[in-house]
Amino acid sequence: MDVIEPERLAGRTVLVTGGAGFIGSHLVETLILAGARVTVVDDLRTGRMANLEQCRTTIEYVQDDVLSATFGELLRAREFDLIFHLAANPYVPPSVEDPWYDFQLNVVGTLSVLEALRKTRPATGLIVASSAAVYGESEASSVGEEDPTVPISPYGVSKLAAERYVAVYAQLYGLRMASLRLFSVYGPRQRKQVVYDFMRKLGNRSGEIEALGDGTQVRDFNYVGDVVRAAVCAALNGALRGETYNVASGEPASIRELMDLLSELMGVRPRVRWSGAVRPGDPQRWAPKTSRLRALGWKPSVPLREGLRRTVAWYRAEFGAEGGGPAR
Repeated sequence: MDVIEPERLAGRTVLVTGGAGFIGSHLVETLILAGARVTVVDDLRTGRMANLEQCRTTIEYVQDDVLSATFGELLRAREFDLIFHLAANPYVPPSVEDPWYDFQLNVVGTLSVLEALRKTRPATGLIVASSAAVYGESEASSVGEEDPTVPISPYGVSKLAAERYVAVYAQLYGLRMASLRLFSVYGPRQRKQVVYDFMRKLGNRSGEIEALGDGTQVRDFNYVGDVVRAAVCAALNGALRGETYNVASGEPASIRELMDLLSELMGVRPRVRWSGAVRPGDPQRWAPKTSRLRALGWKPSVPLREGLRRTVAWYRAEFGAEGGGPAR
């Protein structure tokens, strides 16, 4: 059964913050196809209007910052059936470089949404994008939502704080909301992180490339289309009592395996020099449990090889078959 049931979304008013971003734009397209009436708020700090090219004429777009007074006024003036809150700092490195910036976007930005709903729209359903970074370097072979959360980066701390605010507001004020702990999302339109970085380096077709670590780091690579389906599933089928959901493919792979797959799909076999260096805040291994979300009817549908094939096809269409893409 497909968890995205158009009859349950048709005609519903939906707000997507960060809707011009990588994940947000895919979510917006899915909601539009299901017949929802979608408003996008994005300040274009990291989002791109080009990401919304396919649905620009069918959405209402507001260029704004979730920390602004005008955004708060929008939430108080307009009634939405659902809000998907994706506007945030989405990566670890910026949080290490500037923890205050990360705190403002991830904690204060989320709190501004919660306060507006508490004061004016308590019936609105809210889904907040969190991160697997809340777990830190877990000692468990696989982590579930009840396992300890010991983040090792400012990003993980800010995401955990936002989650706790969501849970407390749900319990204390009866608001309808939940958080999604996203694991290593990848796919078309993503222009950061390891999959894009490897494609860019492989696209340069040099004889040798350098990669961080030693290749044994393990991640659960999560195709963006499956993440969108998970967000909609949680919104439609979840209890919305402040709970959290792991969102992952259940197909952990090492960074070395990722490099091998991408090399094969891009038709190159470079020598890989593993630097041994590890970015501050990055854990060695993430392997999640997804039973809580699966109980709502969701399961991943795009295996890693197929997801990477689609992502490589997008990359080649965007930059050309031989293009290395822009430097990060």
